Amino acid sequence: MKAGALLLQHDAPSRLVDRAQLVEAAGYEHLWLADERFFREVYASLTLCALHTRRVTLGPCVTDPYSRHPALTAMAVATLDEISGGRAALGLGAGISGFAQLGIVRRRPARAMAEAIEVIRRLLRGETVHLRGKVVHFEGGRLDFAPARPELPIYVASNGPLGQKAAGISADGAIMEGCGTADEARALRARIEAAAGAAGRSPVDVELVARLDACIDDDGGAARDVLRPQVAKKLGGGHLKFATLAAQGLDLPAAAKALLTTVRYGVGVSPFLALLPHVTDAMVDAITLAGTVEEAAEHVARLGRAGIGQVLIHPFAPPGGTIDDTIMRFGREVLPRARKLLAIE
Repeated sequence: MKAGALLLQHDAPSRLVDRAQLVEAAGYEHLWLADERFFREVYASLTLCALHTRRVTLGPCVTDPYSRHPALTAMAVATLDEISGGRAALGLGAGISGFAQLGIVRRRPARAMAEAIEVIRRLLRGETVHLRGKVVHFEGGRLDFAPARPELPIYVASNGPLGQKAAGISADGAIMEGCGTADEARALRARIEAAAGAAGRSPVDVELVARLDACIDDDGGAARDVLRPQVAKKLGGGHLKFATLAAQGLDLPAAAKALLTTVRYGVGVSPFLALLPHVTDAMVDAITLAGTVEEAAEHVARLGRAGIGQVLIHPFAPPGGTIDDTIMRFGREVLPRARKLLAIE
């Protein structure tokens, strides 16, 4: 089981460096930074982190093929790979952040990701690329330099079946937000296995990543309360798809969700606070990682048994603590316990 940390570039660059070094010191394998509008620029931030770390893999989680042309993404991630000494990875998704402000229309997202991967992989291999796709167009361009690693790893983030199919066909990893139950992990694994098999690939070549908001505290109930508004937003906003939650009785009432499906992405949790009475502890546990060290370790182990290879946390501060506390406790306490549970079975 690998550990990843997703950081959002809210803080000054010097604070980001401190946190990146903390992630590395706590034993994480991956450090991911959000490519959100309008946070601090992701590749400048990743470069800064690369220059102040030595071991951890770095990449955007996630960039998209609409706001940034895939050829420019290939150029940026290959440059990051050079700067970091071969430690870059690319997280690619369909995007939504800032699209309304930028006037971007997200057309055929699964197709756009598949075409973006084709352009990026071919450019990283040194090819001159001609592609007139359904979404992505690129006319006879190539990189001016030879990338250090032509087969740099690409992860696709998607909660939908078509995006997950694209991951199984051509990605090195599949990231699913809120994939917090064993049933959901198994559903993700089944989709990846089917797509990879149809493409003549081995499913074991696609790492399954559960991207979870996380809060660790000695009071497990308090940790869940920290994340409850985030759960209200994720379930109430309608931006995420899940294959199994409704069947498990872990979704919000349809009437409650219908009141908020028109709320724009990026507005924060305030519009969703009215849903809090409907958000049970079971719902919190279904799409986040919250609780005591022991509870979180058991949770991670269940996901590992279901096929998850990396738990990617977006850390939240426990009551009276800081984000750094969650980063440290997950890396130093939760993960070793979870790995021990998995090893003895």
